[in-house]
Amino acid sequence: QVQLVESGGGLVQAGGSLRLSCAASGRAASSYTMGWFRQAPGKEREFVSTISRSGGGTFYADSVKGRFTISRDNDKNTVYLQMNSLKPEDTAVFYCAATAHYSGVLALYPARYDYWGQGTQVTVSS
Repeated sequence: QVQLVESGGGLVQAGGSLRLSCAASGRAASSYTMGWFRQAPGKEREFVSTISRSGGGTFYADSVKGRFTISRDNDKNTVYLQMNSLKPEDTAVFYCAATAHYSGVLALYPARYDYWGQGTQVTVSS
């Protein structure tokens, strides 16, 4: 098992940047494909980005491509989401998740993740 704790959320003006972190404890994070998802009020949880166990493979939702960058440091058991050029429509609770069974394009779906963090709020003001 792995426990996930997100941090780094907050309030930022449109055009600003934030970096989210997801610290993993328990089983080594390198055992898992990691993903970031987000959920806005009244909406379903949606895929943002995923990164392979080694960090060599990444995928992004079209809505964040070119603005967000996912990365991981397996020595620190931490996954990051650098978010630039933030927009009000990025406002949501962001969740970190881990899956031991899927990677790449198969890891775009929330139901395929086994472990979730508690989420961190990101609010972008216009």
